[in-house]
Amino acid sequence: MASRIEDYALIGDCMSGALVGKDGSIDWLCLPRFDSGALFAALLGDESHGRWRIAPAAPADVRRRYLGNSMVLETLFETETGTCRIIDGMLLGTPEPDLVRIVEGISGTVNLEMDLTIRFDYGSIVPWVQRTGPRSFHAIAGPDAVEFLSPVDIDNRDFRTGATFTVRPGDRLPFVLAWHPSHQAVQQEIADPFAELHRTIDEWEAWASRCTVSGDGRDAIMRSLLCLKALTYTPTGGIVAALTTSLPEKIGGSRNWDYRFCWLRDATYTLYSLVLTGYRDEAAAWVDWLVRAVAGTPSQVNIMYGLAGERRLTERELDWLPGYEHSSPVRIGNAAHSQLQLDVFGELMDTAWLALKSDIPISPAAWNVFRLMLEHLETIWQEPDRGIWEVRGPKKQFTHSKVMAWVAFDRGVKIARRGHLDGPVERWLSICDQIHAEVCEQGFDAERGSFTQAYGEQTLDASLLMLPLVGFLPIDDPRVAATVAAIERELLADGFVLRYDSRLTDDGLEAGEGVFLPCSFWLVDNYILQGRHDEARTLFDRLVALQNDVGLMSEEYDTGSHRLVGNFPQAFSHIAFVNSALHFSNARSPVHERSRPES
Repeated sequence: MASRIEDYALIGDCMSGALVGKDGSIDWLCLPRFDSGALFAALLGDESHGRWRIAPAAPADVRRRYLGNSMVLETLFETETGTCRIIDGMLLGTPEPDLVRIVEGISGTVNLEMDLTIRFDYGSIVPWVQRTGPRSFHAIAGPDAVEFLSPVDIDNRDFRTGATFTVRPGDRLPFVLAWHPSHQAVQQEIADPFAELHRTIDEWEAWASRCTVSGDGRDAIMRSLLCLKALTYTPTGGIVAALTTSLPEKIGGSRNWDYRFCWLRDATYTLYSLVLTGYRDEAAAWVDWLVRAVAGTPSQVNIMYGLAGERRLTERELDWLPGYEHSSPVRIGNAAHSQLQLDVFGELMDTAWLALKSDIPISPAAWNVFRLMLEHLETIWQEPDRGIWEVRGPKKQFTHSKVMAWVAFDRGVKIARRGHLDGPVERWLSICDQIHAEVCEQGFDAERGSFTQAYGEQTLDASLLMLPLVGFLPIDDPRVAATVAAIERELLADGFVLRYDSRLTDDGLEAGEGVFLPCSFWLVDNYILQGRHDEARTLFDRLVALQNDVGLMSEEYDTGSHRLVGNFPQAFSHIAFVNSALHFSNARSPVHERSRPES
Protein backbone atom coordinates (compact mmCIF):
# COMPACT_ATOMS: atom_id res chain seq x y z
CA MET A 1 0.00 0.00 0.00
CA ALA A 2 1.25 3.49 -0.83
CA SER A 3 2.27 5.90 1.92
CA ARG A 4 0.34 9.01 2.89
CA ILE A 5 0.96 11.75 0.35
CA GLU A 6 2.75 13.91 2.91
CA ASP A 7 5.17 11.05 3.64
CA TYR A 8 6.81 11.41 0.24
CA ALA A 9 9.77 13.54 -0.80
CA LEU A 10 10.72 14.57 -4.33
CA ILE A 11 14.07 13.89 -5.93
CA GLY A 12 14.66 14.92 -9.54
CA ASP A 13 17.03 15.78 -12.36
CA CYS A 14 14.98 18.53 -14.09
CA MET A 15 13.75 16.03 -16.67
CA SER A 16 11.83 13.68 -14.41
CA GLY A 17 11.44 12.93 -10.73
CA ALA A 18 10.77 10.26 -8.15
CA LEU A 19 8.75 10.09 -4.94
CA VAL A 20 10.59 8.53 -1.99
CA GLY A 21 8.55 7.47 1.04
CA LYS A 22 9.60 7.60 4.67
CA ASP A 23 9.63 3.81 4.52
CA GLY A 24 12.51 3.89 2.03
CA SER A 25 10.35 2.97 -0.93
CA ILE A 26 10.44 4.79 -4.26
CA ASP A 27 6.83 4.37 -5.34
CA TRP A 28 6.67 6.70 -8.36
CA LEU A 29 9.15 7.24 -11.17
CA CYS A 30 8.52 8.02 -14.84
CA LEU A 31 11.48 7.83 -17.23
CA PRO A 32 12.92 9.49 -19.19
CA ARG A 33 10.47 12.43 -18.85
CA PHE A 34 7.91 13.59 -16.33
CA ASP A 35 5.11 12.44 -18.64
CA SER A 36 6.65 9.10 -19.64
CA GLY A 37 5.21 5.78 -18.54
CA ALA A 38 6.04 4.90 -14.94
CA LEU A 39 8.38 2.01 -14.14
CA PHE A 40 7.52 2.43 -10.44
CA ALA A 41 3.74 2.90 -10.04
CA ALA A 42 3.10 1.47 -6.57
CA LEU A 43 1.81 4.95 -5.66
CA LEU A 44 -1.34 4.14 -7.63
CA GLY A 45 -1.49 0.46 -6.73
CA ASP A 46 0.83 -1.77 -4.73
CA GLU A 47 4.34 -3.19 -4.88
CA SER A 48 3.38 -5.47 -7.78
CA HIS A 49 3.08 -2.35 -9.97
CA GLY A 50 6.71 -1.40 -9.43
CA ARG A 51 8.75 0.05 -6.60
CA TRP A 52 12.26 0.13 -5.15
CA ARG A 53 12.45 -0.22 -1.39
CA ILE A 54 15.59 -0.23 0.75
CA ALA A 55 14.97 -0.15 4.49
CA PRO A 56 15.94 -1.75 7.79
CA ALA A 57 14.47 -5.19 8.42
CA ALA A 58 13.52 -4.12 11.96
CA PRO A 59 11.27 -1.22 13.02
CA ALA A 60 13.03 2.14 12.89
CA ASP A 61 12.54 5.77 13.81
CA VAL A 62 12.83 7.92 10.70
CA ARG A 63 14.11 11.45 10.15
CA ARG A 64 14.89 13.03 6.83
CA ARG A 65 16.05 16.22 5.18
CA TYR A 66 17.40 17.56 1.94
CA LEU A 67 21.17 17.98 1.90
CA GLY A 68 21.71 21.73 1.90
CA ASN A 69 20.01 23.62 -0.89
CA SER A 70 19.65 20.58 -3.11
CA MET A 71 17.07 18.01 -4.16
CA VAL A 72 19.21 15.17 -2.81
CA LEU A 73 17.46 13.46 0.10
CA GLU A 74 18.91 12.01 3.29
CA THR A 75 16.77 9.57 5.30
CA LEU A 76 18.08 8.53 8.72
CA PHE A 77 16.89 5.20 10.17
CA GLU A 78 17.47 4.55 13.89
CA THR A 79 16.91 0.95 15.03
CA GLU A 80 17.52 -0.81 18.35
CA THR A 81 20.80 -2.21 17.03
CA GLY A 82 22.17 0.76 15.12
CA THR A 83 21.69 3.74 12.82
CA CYS A 84 22.09 4.07 9.06
CA ARG A 85 21.16 6.56 6.41
CA ILE A 86 20.12 6.41 2.77
CA ILE A 87 21.02 9.23 0.41
CA ASP A 88 18.77 9.37 -2.66
CA GLY A 89 19.36 11.53 -5.71
CA MET A 90 18.91 11.76 -9.46
CA LEU A 91 22.06 12.96 -11.16
CA LEU A 92 22.04 16.29 -12.97
CA GLY A 93 23.58 16.69 -16.40
CA THR A 94 23.97 13.03 -17.38
CA PRO A 95 23.05 11.90 -20.92
CA GLU A 96 20.22 9.71 -19.63
CA PRO A 97 18.43 9.50 -16.24
CA ASP A 98 20.48 7.99 -13.42
CA LEU A 99 19.14 7.30 -9.93
CA VAL A 100 21.65 6.73 -7.14
CA ARG A 101 20.90 5.38 -3.65
CA ILE A 102 23.78 5.25 -1.16
CA VAL A 103 23.38 3.30 2.10
CA GLU A 104 25.76 4.35 4.87
CA GLY A 105 26.34 2.82 8.28
CA ILE A 106 26.43 5.38 11.10
CA SER A 107 26.53 3.40 14.35
CA GLY A 108 26.06 -0.18 15.52
CA THR A 109 24.81 -2.68 12.96
CA VAL A 110 21.68 -2.45 10.83
CA ASN A 111 20.23 -5.32 8.83
CA LEU A 112 18.55 -4.08 5.67
CA GLU A 113 16.31 -5.52 2.98
CA MET A 114 16.01 -4.46 -0.64
CA ASP A 115 13.03 -5.16 -2.89
CA LEU A 116 13.26 -3.94 -6.50
CA THR A 117 10.29 -4.52 -8.80
CA ILE A 118 10.50 -2.96 -12.27
CA ARG A 119 7.23 -2.76 -14.21
CA PHE A 120 7.26 -0.60 -17.32
CA ASP A 121 4.23 1.27 -18.69
CA TYR A 122 2.57 2.15 -15.37
CA GLY A 123 2.99 -1.27 -13.82
CA SER A 124 1.63 -3.27 -16.74
CA ILE A 125 4.76 -4.78 -18.34
CA VAL A 126 7.12 -7.30 -16.76
CA PRO A 127 10.53 -6.73 -18.39
CA TRP A 128 12.96 -9.28 -19.76
CA VAL A 129 15.80 -9.38 -17.23
CA GLN A 130 19.31 -10.57 -18.09
CA ARG A 131 22.04 -10.98 -15.50
CA THR A 132 25.19 -9.07 -16.44
CA GLY A 133 27.07 -10.11 -13.30
CA PRO A 134 26.49 -11.44 -9.78
CA ARG A 135 25.43 -7.98 -8.68
CA SER A 136 23.96 -6.42 -11.82
CA PHE A 137 21.32 -6.93 -14.48
CA HIS A 138 19.81 -5.41 -17.59
CA ALA A 139 15.99 -5.12 -17.87
CA ILE A 140 14.27 -4.40 -21.17
CA ALA A 141 10.74 -4.14 -22.59
CA GLY A 142 9.69 -2.25 -25.70
CA PRO A 143 11.36 1.19 -25.84
CA ASP A 144 12.64 1.08 -22.24
CA ALA A 145 15.76 -0.43 -20.72
CA VAL A 146 17.48 -0.04 -17.36
CA GLU A 147 20.83 -1.10 -16.00
CA PHE A 148 20.98 -1.99 -12.30
CA LEU A 149 24.24 -2.08 -10.34
CA SER A 150 24.37 -3.33 -6.76
CA PRO A 151 27.21 -3.40 -4.22
CA VAL A 152 25.71 -6.52 -2.58
CA ASP A 153 24.60 -9.91 -3.85
CA ILE A 154 21.11 -9.97 -5.36
CA ASP A 155 18.65 -12.74 -6.16
CA ASN A 156 15.51 -13.08 -8.24
CA ARG A 157 12.20 -13.73 -6.52
CA ASP A 158 9.08 -14.13 -8.69
CA PHE A 159 10.17 -11.54 -11.28
CA ARG A 160 11.46 -9.28 -8.52
CA THR A 161 14.99 -8.57 -7.33
CA GLY A 162 15.85 -8.83 -3.65
CA ALA A 163 18.78 -8.57 -1.29
CA THR A 164 19.55 -8.69 2.42
CA PHE A 165 22.68 -7.09 3.81
CA THR A 166 24.18 -5.46 6.90
CA VAL A 167 25.91 -2.11 7.32
CA ARG A 168 28.30 -1.01 10.06
CA PRO A 169 29.98 2.35 10.80
CA GLY A 170 31.93 3.52 7.77
CA ASP A 171 30.18 1.29 5.23
CA ARG A 172 29.07 3.15 2.08
CA LEU A 173 27.15 1.06 -0.44
CA PRO A 174 26.09 2.64 -3.78
CA PHE A 175 23.09 1.30 -5.74
CA VAL A 176 22.53 2.65 -9.25
CA LEU A 177 19.56 2.44 -11.62
CA ALA A 178 20.23 3.90 -15.08
CA TRP A 179 17.63 4.21 -17.87
CA HIS A 180 18.40 4.26 -21.58
CA PRO A 181 16.46 3.71 -24.84
CA SER A 182 16.33 -0.03 -25.48
CA HIS A 183 17.67 0.37 -29.03
CA GLN A 184 20.82 2.10 -27.81
CA ALA A 185 23.71 1.13 -25.60
CA VAL A 186 24.27 2.90 -22.30
CA GLN A 187 25.78 6.29 -23.19
CA GLN A 188 27.84 6.73 -20.03
CA GLU A 189 28.87 4.41 -17.23
CA ILE A 190 28.87 5.87 -13.72
CA ALA A 191 32.41 5.20 -12.60
CA ASP A 192 32.08 6.91 -9.20
CA PRO A 193 28.52 7.30 -7.85
CA PHE A 194 29.79 9.13 -4.77
CA ALA A 195 31.57 11.79 -6.80
CA GLU A 196 28.62 12.16 -9.17
CA LEU A 197 26.19 12.65 -6.30
CA HIS A 198 28.45 15.25 -4.70
CA ARG A 199 28.72 17.02 -8.07
CA THR A 200 24.91 17.04 -8.29
CA ILE A 201 24.62 18.57 -4.81
CA ASP A 202 27.18 21.23 -5.79
CA GLU A 203 25.17 22.09 -8.91
CA TRP A 204 21.97 22.48 -6.88
CA GLU A 205 23.83 24.67 -4.36
CA ALA A 206 25.22 26.83 -7.17
CA TRP A 207 21.72 27.32 -8.56
CA ALA A 208 20.35 28.20 -5.12
CA SER A 209 23.11 30.77 -4.58
CA ARG A 210 21.62 32.91 -7.35
CA CYS A 211 18.52 33.64 -5.24
CA THR A 212 18.36 37.35 -4.42
CA VAL A 213 15.94 37.03 -1.49
CA SER A 214 17.31 37.76 1.97
CA GLY A 215 15.84 37.78 5.44
CA ASP A 216 14.15 35.30 7.75
CA GLY A 217 11.90 33.80 5.08
CA ARG A 218 14.65 33.01 2.59
CA ASP A 219 15.08 29.33 3.50
CA ALA A 220 11.39 28.52 3.07
CA ILE A 221 11.21 30.46 -0.20
CA MET A 222 14.36 28.70 -1.38
CA ARG A 223 12.87 25.28 -0.72
CA SER A 224 9.80 26.09 -2.84
CA LEU A 225 11.99 27.55 -5.59
CA LEU A 226 14.05 24.35 -5.60
CA CYS A 227 10.84 22.36 -5.94
CA LEU A 228 9.79 24.61 -8.83
CA LYS A 229 13.18 24.12 -10.48
CA ALA A 230 12.90 20.36 -10.02
CA LEU A 231 9.53 20.45 -11.81
CA THR A 232 11.09 22.28 -14.77
CA TYR A 233 11.84 20.29 -17.90
CA THR A 234 15.22 21.86 -18.63
CA PRO A 235 15.44 21.03 -22.36
CA THR A 236 12.42 23.25 -23.12
CA GLY A 237 11.84 25.47 -20.05
CA GLY A 238 8.33 24.08 -19.50
CA ILE A 239 7.19 23.67 -15.88
CA VAL A 240 4.89 20.77 -15.02
CA ALA A 241 1.99 21.38 -12.66
CA ALA A 242 2.94 18.35 -10.55
CA LEU A 243 5.03 15.20 -10.62
CA THR A 244 2.06 12.86 -10.45
CA THR A 245 -1.16 11.79 -12.05
CA SER A 246 -4.42 10.76 -10.39
CA LEU A 247 -3.68 11.53 -6.75
CA PRO A 248 -7.25 12.20 -5.61
CA GLU A 249 -8.73 15.51 -4.51
CA LYS A 250 -10.92 13.37 -2.24
CA ILE A 251 -9.75 9.97 -0.97
CA GLY A 252 -11.87 7.30 -2.65
CA GLY A 253 -13.29 9.77 -5.18
CA SER A 254 -12.95 10.19 -8.93
CA ARG A 255 -11.46 13.71 -9.07
CA ASN A 256 -8.19 12.24 -10.26
CA TRP A 257 -6.34 14.05 -13.03
CA ASP A 258 -3.01 13.93 -14.81
CA TYR A 259 -1.00 17.03 -13.84
CA ARG A 260 2.27 16.20 -15.60
CA PHE A 261 1.71 18.98 -18.11
CA CYS A 262 2.26 22.74 -18.33
CA TRP A 263 -0.69 25.03 -17.59
CA LEU A 264 -1.07 28.56 -18.99
CA ARG A 265 -3.21 29.45 -15.97
CA ASP A 266 -0.10 29.63 -13.79
CA ALA A 267 1.93 31.73 -16.22
CA THR A 268 2.03 35.21 -14.64
CA TYR A 269 2.56 34.12 -11.06
CA THR A 270 5.23 31.67 -12.21
CA LEU A 271 7.04 34.54 -13.88
CA TYR A 272 6.71 36.74 -10.78
CA SER A 273 8.15 34.00 -8.57
CA LEU A 274 11.19 33.71 -10.85
CA VAL A 275 11.78 37.38 -11.70
CA LEU A 276 11.46 38.65 -8.14
CA THR A 277 13.83 36.03 -6.73
CA GLY A 278 16.66 36.54 -9.21
CA TYR A 279 16.06 33.71 -11.69
CA ARG A 280 15.94 35.70 -14.90
CA ASP A 281 17.30 32.90 -17.09
CA GLU A 282 14.52 30.58 -15.97
CA ALA A 283 12.00 33.41 -16.38
CA ALA A 284 13.16 34.02 -19.95
CA ALA A 285 13.04 30.29 -20.71
CA TRP A 286 9.47 30.15 -19.37
CA VAL A 287 8.40 33.08 -21.60
CA ASP A 288 10.09 31.47 -24.61
CA TRP A 289 8.29 28.20 -23.85
CA LEU A 290 4.94 30.01 -23.67
CA VAL A 291 5.45 31.73 -27.00
CA ARG A 292 6.48 28.50 -28.74
CA ALA A 293 3.61 26.55 -27.21
CA VAL A 294 0.82 28.95 -28.23
CA ALA A 295 2.29 29.97 -31.60
CA GLY A 296 0.05 29.21 -34.54
CA THR A 297 -3.64 29.83 -35.12
CA PRO A 298 -5.03 31.60 -32.02
CA SER A 299 -8.29 29.66 -32.24
CA GLN A 300 -6.31 26.50 -31.48
CA VAL A 301 -4.73 27.70 -28.23
CA ASN A 302 -4.78 25.02 -25.53
CA ILE A 303 -5.10 25.69 -21.82
CA MET A 304 -2.21 23.28 -21.17
CA TYR A 305 0.57 21.70 -23.18
CA GLY A 306 3.09 18.91 -23.00
CA LEU A 307 6.65 19.50 -21.87
CA ALA A 308 7.80 20.53 -25.35
CA GLY A 309 4.51 22.19 -26.29
CA GLU A 310 2.66 19.05 -27.39
CA ARG A 311 -1.04 19.72 -27.89
CA ARG A 312 -2.65 16.31 -28.17
CA LEU A 313 -2.92 15.17 -24.55
CA THR A 314 -5.51 12.45 -25.10
CA GLU A 315 -7.03 11.21 -21.85
CA ARG A 316 -7.45 7.54 -21.09
CA GLU A 317 -7.97 5.33 -18.06
CA LEU A 318 -5.56 2.64 -16.82
CA ASP A 319 -7.93 -0.04 -15.58
CA TRP A 320 -5.19 -2.31 -14.23
CA LEU A 321 -4.29 0.24 -11.53
CA PRO A 322 -6.70 0.41 -8.56
CA GLY A 323 -5.74 4.00 -7.77
CA TYR A 324 -4.29 5.71 -4.72
CA GLU A 325 -6.14 4.19 -1.75
CA HIS A 326 -8.66 2.84 -4.28
CA SER A 327 -9.43 6.27 -5.72
CA SER A 328 -10.32 5.46 -9.29
CA PRO A 329 -10.10 5.85 -12.17
CA VAL A 330 -6.40 6.35 -12.82
CA ARG A 331 -6.06 8.69 -15.78
CA ILE A 332 -3.20 9.64 -18.07
CA GLY A 333 -3.54 12.53 -20.47
CA ASN A 334 -6.00 15.30 -19.76
CA ALA A 335 -9.19 15.91 -21.75
CA ALA A 336 -9.40 19.46 -20.42
CA HIS A 337 -6.49 20.48 -22.66
CA SER A 338 -8.81 21.51 -25.49
CA GLN A 339 -11.38 23.37 -23.39
CA LEU A 340 -12.16 27.01 -24.04
CA GLN A 341 -10.94 28.97 -21.04
CA LEU A 342 -10.89 32.70 -21.62
CA ASP A 343 -8.68 33.34 -18.61
CA VAL A 344 -5.61 31.94 -20.39
CA PHE A 345 -5.60 34.92 -22.76
CA GLY A 346 -5.39 37.23 -19.77
CA GLU A 347 -2.56 35.18 -18.32
CA LEU A 348 -0.63 35.28 -21.59
CA MET A 349 -0.97 39.07 -21.97
CA ASP A 350 -0.21 39.70 -18.30
CA THR A 351 2.90 37.55 -18.65
CA ALA A 352 3.95 39.53 -21.73
CA TRP A 353 3.42 42.79 -19.78
CA LEU A 354 5.49 41.54 -16.84
CA ALA A 355 8.24 40.37 -19.19
CA LEU A 356 8.33 43.82 -20.78
CA LYS A 357 8.52 45.56 -17.39
CA SER A 358 11.24 43.15 -16.32
CA ASP A 359 13.39 43.71 -19.43
CA ILE A 360 13.01 40.09 -20.51
CA PRO A 361 13.62 40.11 -24.27
CA ILE A 362 10.74 39.19 -26.56
CA SER A 363 11.26 39.06 -30.30
CA PRO A 364 9.15 41.10 -32.75
CA ALA A 365 7.74 37.82 -34.07
CA ALA A 366 6.65 36.88 -30.52
CA TRP A 367 4.92 40.24 -30.07
CA ASN A 368 3.01 39.43 -33.24
CA VAL A 369 1.81 36.20 -31.62
CA PHE A 370 0.43 38.17 -28.66
CA ARG A 371 -1.27 40.66 -31.01
CA LEU A 372 -2.99 37.84 -32.90
CA MET A 373 -4.19 36.42 -29.56
CA LEU A 374 -5.91 39.70 -28.78
CA GLU A 375 -7.46 39.89 -32.22
CA HIS A 376 -8.93 36.42 -31.71
CA LEU A 377 -10.11 37.27 -28.20
CA GLU A 378 -12.06 40.21 -29.66
CA THR A 379 -14.26 37.65 -31.43
CA ILE A 380 -14.83 35.20 -28.54
CA TRP A 381 -14.70 37.02 -25.21
CA GLN A 382 -18.51 37.06 -24.95
CA GLU A 383 -18.78 33.28 -25.24
CA PRO A 384 -19.36 30.99 -22.24
CA ASP A 385 -16.42 28.80 -21.28
CA ARG A 386 -15.30 26.13 -18.82
CA GLY A 387 -13.63 28.53 -16.40
CA ILE A 388 -10.35 28.40 -14.55
CA TRP A 389 -11.25 25.14 -12.77
CA GLU A 390 -11.86 23.18 -15.99
CA VAL A 391 -15.38 22.10 -15.07
CA ARG A 392 -16.74 19.15 -16.99
CA GLY A 393 -20.28 20.37 -16.50
CA PRO A 394 -22.02 22.99 -18.69
CA LYS A 395 -20.25 26.06 -20.03
CA LYS A 396 -21.07 29.30 -18.23
CA GLN A 397 -20.36 33.01 -18.33
CA PHE A 398 -17.81 32.73 -15.53
CA THR A 399 -17.04 36.06 -13.87
CA HIS A 400 -13.34 35.31 -13.46
CA SER A 401 -13.05 34.42 -17.14
CA LYS A 402 -14.47 37.81 -18.15
CA VAL A 403 -12.18 39.60 -15.70
CA MET A 404 -9.17 37.90 -17.27
CA ALA A 405 -10.41 38.85 -20.74
CA TRP A 406 -10.38 42.44 -19.45
CA VAL A 407 -6.82 41.86 -18.20
CA ALA A 408 -5.80 40.73 -21.69
CA PHE A 409 -6.97 43.92 -23.37
CA ASP A 410 -5.79 46.14 -20.52
CA ARG A 411 -2.26 44.73 -20.76
CA GLY A 412 -2.41 44.88 -24.55
CA VAL A 413 -3.10 48.60 -24.36
CA LYS A 414 -0.23 49.13 -21.93
CA ILE A 415 2.17 47.17 -24.13
CA ALA A 416 1.05 49.07 -27.22
CA ARG A 417 1.63 52.39 -25.50
CA ARG A 418 5.18 51.23 -24.81
CA GLY A 419 5.58 50.75 -28.55
CA HIS A 420 5.93 46.96 -28.54
CA LEU A 421 2.52 46.01 -29.89
CA ASP A 422 0.95 47.37 -33.04
CA GLY A 423 -2.79 47.26 -32.59
CA PRO A 424 -6.08 49.18 -32.41
CA VAL A 425 -5.53 50.75 -29.00
CA GLU A 426 -8.75 52.75 -28.98
CA ARG A 427 -10.79 49.69 -29.87
CA TRP A 428 -9.09 47.66 -27.16
CA LEU A 429 -9.80 50.43 -24.67
CA SER A 430 -13.44 50.38 -25.70
CA ILE A 431 -13.60 46.60 -25.20
CA CYS A 432 -11.98 47.03 -21.77
CA ASP A 433 -14.72 49.46 -20.80
CA GLN A 434 -17.40 47.15 -22.19
CA ILE A 435 -16.13 44.09 -20.30
CA HIS A 436 -15.66 46.06 -17.09
CA ALA A 437 -19.20 47.42 -17.19
CA GLU A 438 -20.66 44.02 -18.03
CA VAL A 439 -18.83 42.25 -15.18
CA CYS A 440 -19.86 44.91 -12.68
CA GLU A 441 -23.47 44.61 -13.80
CA GLN A 442 -23.93 40.91 -14.52
CA GLY A 443 -21.22 39.37 -12.36
CA PHE A 444 -22.33 41.25 -9.25
CA ASP A 445 -25.41 40.17 -7.30
CA ALA A 446 -26.93 43.20 -5.63
CA GLU A 447 -29.15 41.07 -3.40
CA ARG A 448 -26.27 39.26 -1.75
CA GLY A 449 -23.91 42.21 -2.22
CA SER A 450 -21.01 40.35 -3.82
CA PHE A 451 -19.63 39.15 -7.10
CA THR A 452 -20.61 35.61 -8.02
CA GLN A 453 -19.10 32.64 -9.78
CA ALA A 454 -21.05 33.19 -13.00
CA TYR A 455 -23.51 35.68 -14.44
CA GLY A 456 -27.01 35.35 -13.03
CA GLU A 457 -26.01 32.93 -10.27
CA GLN A 458 -25.58 33.31 -6.53
CA THR A 459 -22.80 30.79 -5.94
CA LEU A 460 -19.33 31.98 -4.96
CA ASP A 461 -15.94 31.09 -6.35
CA ALA A 462 -12.49 31.64 -4.86
CA SER A 463 -11.28 32.92 -8.25
CA LEU A 464 -13.15 36.13 -7.36
CA LEU A 465 -10.26 36.85 -5.00
CA MET A 466 -8.29 37.70 -8.15
CA LEU A 467 -10.40 40.79 -8.94
CA PRO A 468 -8.24 43.13 -6.85
CA LEU A 469 -5.05 41.10 -7.41
CA VAL A 470 -5.11 41.73 -11.17
CA GLY A 471 -6.15 45.38 -10.80
CA PHE A 472 -9.73 44.98 -12.07
CA LEU A 473 -11.07 46.87 -9.05
CA PRO A 474 -9.21 48.52 -6.19
CA ILE A 475 -9.06 46.65 -2.92
CA ASP A 476 -11.03 49.38 -1.14
CA ASP A 477 -13.98 49.13 -3.52
CA PRO A 478 -17.02 48.17 -1.36
CA ARG A 479 -17.96 45.42 -3.82
CA VAL A 480 -14.53 43.81 -3.43
CA ALA A 481 -14.69 44.06 0.36
CA ALA A 482 -18.15 42.47 0.34
CA THR A 483 -16.97 39.66 -1.93
CA VAL A 484 -13.99 38.87 0.28
CA ALA A 485 -16.31 38.84 3.28
CA ALA A 486 -18.76 36.52 1.50
CA ILE A 487 -15.94 34.11 0.66
CA GLU A 488 -14.87 34.18 4.31
CA ARG A 489 -18.42 33.28 5.36
CA GLU A 490 -19.20 30.62 2.77
CA LEU A 491 -16.03 29.11 1.32
CA LEU A 492 -13.85 28.66 4.39
CA ALA A 493 -13.32 25.20 5.86
CA ASP A 494 -11.29 25.27 9.07
CA GLY A 495 -10.06 28.68 7.95
CA PHE A 496 -8.82 27.52 4.51
CA VAL A 497 -10.43 28.33 1.17
CA LEU A 498 -12.48 25.99 -1.03
CA ARG A 499 -12.41 26.70 -4.77
CA TYR A 500 -16.22 26.62 -4.74
CA ASP A 501 -18.98 24.66 -3.05
CA SER A 502 -18.99 21.47 -5.10
CA ARG A 503 -22.48 20.69 -3.80
CA LEU A 504 -23.86 23.79 -5.54
CA THR A 505 -21.71 24.00 -8.68
CA ASP A 506 -22.39 21.52 -11.47
CA ASP A 507 -18.85 20.61 -12.47
CA GLY A 508 -19.79 17.23 -13.91
CA LEU A 509 -18.48 15.26 -10.91
CA GLU A 510 -19.65 14.05 -7.53
CA ALA A 511 -19.39 16.59 -4.71
CA GLY A 512 -16.47 16.73 -2.33
CA GLU A 513 -12.85 17.86 -2.42
CA GLY A 514 -10.24 19.37 -0.13
CA VAL A 515 -9.51 23.02 0.48
CA PHE A 516 -7.44 24.55 -2.32
CA LEU A 517 -4.06 25.79 -1.13
CA PRO A 518 -3.35 28.37 -3.90
CA CYS A 519 -6.75 30.00 -3.24
CA SER A 520 -5.92 30.18 0.45
CA PHE A 521 -2.74 32.07 -0.42
CA TRP A 522 -4.88 34.41 -2.57
CA LEU A 523 -6.87 35.21 0.56
CA VAL A 524 -3.57 36.00 2.31
CA ASP A 525 -2.80 38.40 -0.55
CA ASN A 526 -6.20 40.06 -0.20
CA TYR A 527 -5.66 40.50 3.53
CA ILE A 528 -2.31 42.15 2.80
CA LEU A 529 -3.92 44.60 0.38
CA GLN A 530 -6.69 45.32 2.87
CA GLY A 531 -4.13 46.15 5.54
CA ARG A 532 -5.21 43.16 7.66
CA HIS A 533 -1.61 42.17 8.26
CA ASP A 534 -2.12 40.16 11.45
CA GLU A 535 -4.80 38.03 9.79
CA ALA A 536 -2.61 37.64 6.71
CA ARG A 537 0.30 36.45 8.83
CA THR A 538 -1.88 34.06 10.83
CA LEU A 539 -3.35 32.42 7.74
CA PHE A 540 0.03 32.32 6.02
CA ASP A 541 1.62 30.58 9.01
CA ARG A 542 -1.23 28.05 9.13
CA LEU A 543 -0.68 27.30 5.45
CA VAL A 544 3.05 26.87 5.99
CA ALA A 545 2.25 24.37 8.75
CA LEU A 546 0.55 22.17 6.14
CA GLN A 547 3.87 21.59 4.38
CA ASN A 548 5.35 18.19 5.04
CA ASP A 549 8.59 17.60 6.92
CA VAL A 550 10.71 18.49 3.87
CA GLY A 551 8.70 21.58 2.90
CA LEU A 552 6.49 20.17 0.12
CA MET A 553 2.80 20.84 -0.57
CA SER A 554 0.15 19.18 -2.68
CA GLU A 555 -2.76 20.87 -4.42
CA GLU A 556 -5.32 20.49 -1.63
CA TYR A 557 -5.75 19.60 2.03
CA ASP A 558 -8.47 17.49 3.66
CA THR A 559 -9.47 19.32 6.84
CA GLY A 560 -11.44 16.32 8.13
CA SER A 561 -8.69 13.71 7.93
CA HIS A 562 -5.86 16.29 8.25
CA ARG A 563 -4.12 14.99 5.15
CA LEU A 564 -2.65 16.44 1.99
CA VAL A 565 -4.68 15.44 -1.08
CA GLY A 566 -4.35 16.04 -4.80
CA ASN A 567 -1.31 15.80 -7.04
CA PHE A 568 2.07 16.26 -5.39
CA PRO A 569 4.17 18.27 -5.14
CA GLN A 570 2.04 20.95 -6.73
CA ALA A 571 3.83 23.79 -8.54
CA PHE A 572 0.80 26.09 -8.26
CA SER A 573 0.80 25.79 -4.45
CA HIS A 574 4.54 26.49 -4.23
CA ILE A 575 4.28 29.43 -6.64
CA ALA A 576 1.43 30.93 -4.60
CA PHE A 577 3.48 30.39 -1.44
CA VAL A 578 6.53 32.16 -2.87
CA ASN A 579 4.51 35.13 -4.05
CA SER A 580 2.84 35.59 -0.67
CA ALA A 581 6.06 34.90 1.23
CA LEU A 582 7.92 37.63 -0.65
CA HIS A 583 5.73 40.18 1.12
CA PHE A 584 6.79 38.93 4.53
CA SER A 585 10.46 38.75 3.56
CA ASN A 586 10.63 42.50 2.85
CA ALA A 587 11.22 41.80 -0.85
CA ARG A 588 9.37 43.21 -3.84
CA SER A 589 5.91 41.73 -3.56
CA PRO A 590 3.70 40.47 -6.42
CA VAL A 591 0.76 41.24 -4.11
CA HIS A 592 1.28 44.94 -4.78
CA GLU A 593 3.01 44.77 -8.17
CA ARG A 594 0.27 42.86 -9.97
CA SER A 595 -2.66 44.57 -8.26
CA ARG A 596 -1.53 48.03 -9.35
CA PRO A 597 -0.06 47.57 -12.84
CA GLU A 598 1.51 50.79 -13.99
CA SER A 599 0.01 52.79 -16.84
